[in-house]
Amino acid sequence: MLKSKTFVKKTRSGGILKVVREHYLRDDIWCGSEVCGECRDESPVLQRDACMESSLCPSPHYLIPDTNVILHQVTMLWRPRRHCPVFLCRLVTLETFIEREPGESANDRNDRAIRVAARWYGQHLSRAAGGGELQVVLLTDDQDNKEKAEKNGILVYKCEEYVKSLIANPELVDRLALTSDQNEINSGKVLFLEHLPLSKIQAGIKSGIYLQGTFHASRDNYLEATVFVHGEAAERKEVLIQGLQSLNRALHQDVVAVELLSRECWVSPSEVVLQDDGGKDEDTGEEEVEDKNKSAEASILKPTGRVVGIIKRNWRPYCGLLSQSNIKEATRHLFTPDDRRIPRIRIETRQASNLVGHKIMVVIDGWPKNSRYPNGHFVKNLGDVGGKDTETEVILLEHDVPHLPFSQAVLSFLPKMPWGITEEDVKNRMDLRHLCVCSVDPPGCTDIDDALHFRELENKNFEVGVHIADVSHFIRPGNALDQEAANRGTTVYLCGKRIDMVPELLSSNLCSLRSDVERFAFSCIWEMNYSAEIIKTHFTKSVIKSKASLTYAEAQLRIDDTSLNDDITQSLRGLNRLAKILKAKRVEKGALSLSSPEVRFHMDSETHDPVDLHTKELMETNSMVEEFMLLANISVARKIYEEFSECALLRKHPSPPPSNYDILIKAAKSKGLLIHTDTAKALADSLNLAEIEGFPYFNTLLRILATRCMMQAVYFCSGMDSDFHHYGLASPIYTHFTSPIRRYSDIIVHRLLAVAIGADSTYPDLMDKHKQATLCNNLNYRHKMAQYAQRASVAFNTQLFFKSKGILNEDGFILFVRKNAIIILIPKYGLEGTVFFESKDKPSPHIAFSDEGPTLTVEGHTFFMFDKVKVTVALDASNIQHQKIRMALIEPHITVTNYNPHNILTSGSDLGMRAKKKKKKKKKSHKY
Repeated sequence: MLKSKTFVKKTRSGGILKVVREHYLRDDIWCGSEVCGECRDESPVLQRDACMESSLCPSPHYLIPDTNVILHQVTMLWRPRRHCPVFLCRLVTLETFIEREPGESANDRNDRAIRVAARWYGQHLSRAAGGGELQVVLLTDDQDNKEKAEKNGILVYKCEEYVKSLIANPELVDRLALTSDQNEINSGKVLFLEHLPLSKIQAGIKSGIYLQGTFHASRDNYLEATVFVHGEAAERKEVLIQGLQSLNRALHQDVVAVELLSRECWVSPSEVVLQDDGGKDEDTGEEEVEDKNKSAEASILKPTGRVVGIIKRNWRPYCGLLSQSNIKEATRHLFTPDDRRIPRIRIETRQASNLVGHKIMVVIDGWPKNSRYPNGHFVKNLGDVGGKDTETEVILLEHDVPHLPFSQAVLSFLPKMPWGITEEDVKNRMDLRHLCVCSVDPPGCTDIDDALHFRELENKNFEVGVHIADVSHFIRPGNALDQEAANRGTTVYLCGKRIDMVPELLSSNLCSLRSDVERFAFSCIWEMNYSAEIIKTHFTKSVIKSKASLTYAEAQLRIDDTSLNDDITQSLRGLNRLAKILKAKRVEKGALSLSSPEVRFHMDSETHDPVDLHTKELMETNSMVEEFMLLANISVARKIYEEFSECALLRKHPSPPPSNYDILIKAAKSKGLLIHTDTAKALADSLNLAEIEGFPYFNTLLRILATRCMMQAVYFCSGMDSDFHHYGLASPIYTHFTSPIRRYSDIIVHRLLAVAIGADSTYPDLMDKHKQATLCNNLNYRHKMAQYAQRASVAFNTQLFFKSKGILNEDGFILFVRKNAIIILIPKYGLEGTVFFESKDKPSPHIAFSDEGPTLTVEGHTFFMFDKVKVTVALDASNIQHQKIRMALIEPHITVTNYNPHNILTSGSDLGMRAKKKKKKKKKSHKY
């Protein structure tokens, strides 16, 4: 049925516009209940005996929550439970549609519509079931809505009173979010200023009184944060926020309004590491100690401000530990998030004793102005703290990695098995099955994205092909499979676990370019001369049949074994020779060869715990594959930009600001070397010449340090940016084409290239630069989070490894010098750790820091960057939530006047003493 409403409105130009608003009301939406005999529903979803044991409503009943209950109580409503009533939204049908009355607000109209739907549904079920005991219950936390529902004869309860009435499910009470009224504490000292209303904030931003930006809390100091100001006028402006009142209840990643303080109030960033220890009075909030957060010494002042309002909250579920109250039978407790940037959260729970020692998930409900901490509620018990499965789940949740199993809607778009390539498929592609194609990957790789071929042509030139899995053939634009891949953005590789971007049928089977099976590919083929100069480039959809799936080590053995001369080996040698020339040309243009220690774990086949740890060894074959992947990415970038200058998805690497190189220049200068950083080529040349006789690892250390100076590479849309340059590769244009199984960016690039060569058709979103830019933002976020998750997984597995090793003595090098510590790199494990020279609980040794070196002098001994040292390494499990690898200095030996050196050098740790005792025990047992 069609209902329409006509009205007129005045336009900006003064004209009159007639507007017709139409409502299409359906009469074929069934009630969905098993008890109904009137509706023609073939598969009802609401059970006849829908009953939970409720002291308020003992008879079977269905629940209709209003809009606000659904929004605010989502973590409680969405918990999967058996034998529960089904939650319903209102029905928009002929029987339930209502018009908005004159003077009625949209919210009041929605509340009335829900009441009409609830009343109709109750009457319908009573009539259809011939009376019976089945009831309809409306849940609302709006007192006015509740009173009106009662007048209409509707059975209605507030959400909290209904949940508390559930006899068999008392745990649901813990999952109730606090309402806005409950969040406002009426007693206690006011700790924070009232947040400004949004209208005043917007007016202040427009007039320039306030600045809008993203709030980034400090990991090291809970009383400090930085706000990154939005907008072109900001010019990357950063505003420093210091002090509890100035932070004003903002949380990490919130979008806030900031008032800039006058210049005489500007301060410098704090040098103090300061963790929130709770204070003396956690409920009312203790006044902060002003002297705590002052900088250790005067340095450059930064623009400083205070938060005056919250524009957008970006709260998420947080993982961490419950700190049980010391008060007997207390229900209010503090929750400590794993993320140090998030303050502790006050929650109410009746199962605290069962949650102690477990990682749990909590969400924030609000933060009253007279509470030191935000209020929240318990959501989920994740498992025992320190358990491998638990901690892996925490890593994925904390880094927002989508990791739920693929839904049936997604899986429904996969090819039906058995699947194979038909002759019809081959007609539309270049048949390359006769070529000697092979893949070279890390050991254990099952998602093989790329393969290579090499052959000599009749004209004495060479043909080189890079063949990439044609994932875009299986994932079509806009369907559920495509949307899921776009949201995930990337495959995430943890230690012993892989979170796929696409279902395993594609990632490890139909798209994987395994040996001896026919596969669809997207091929980039060059004709090159002996000097690796490109004569011709050709792109085509193809069919290949790989002749071998090799590891880097296996490929290297073939190249080095002079007794082997089969087709695969000769192809590899040809590829390797050309790759060396290509790399030399890139380096000549200014491409950087940086270094970053990567580790590989050997896992126990039964327990899956790490039993060995070592840094990854790079071979010529690693570089060989890398060179041709880089060349393919650059070639494809040029092609898609030529065809689609406004909507090409590209990748750039911004040049670092000169100040980023200060530490690198100082470190080299301390060893009598000069590093030029004017251009990428100047830096590359300086690094290539930076050698110290008798110190072969020095150049690697310098490149590791140079890596830390770099900016993050990002995806962008060509029509939304003007700077395309990739600094690290010294390339004017670049993209990602070679890994579509594990990167969604590559799928988009495949689609653009396919349209460019006439192999596929376009679609609107592909040509929309604004949608491409939005997609790039998500891809950059997912890529960054994946990197952080991988690092966290390496750190956790490193802790597991050292947990079983006790105390080890290892050689290392000083990577950084700080004001009270040195940071050590142990090359054997690719492991970094800190040796502190000050302890919170003990007197400090004599320390002098010089920023010129930088150097640190401790009790007369001066430490320089890159000095070789010997340390003990062990796991410090004293803090169960934040276990760390601790290092203690052995050589050089520092004698601290009147103090035990090992007690001081590890910031309270007794690793050094334990190492000595261990040695003594060994000698004693050997003697007897």
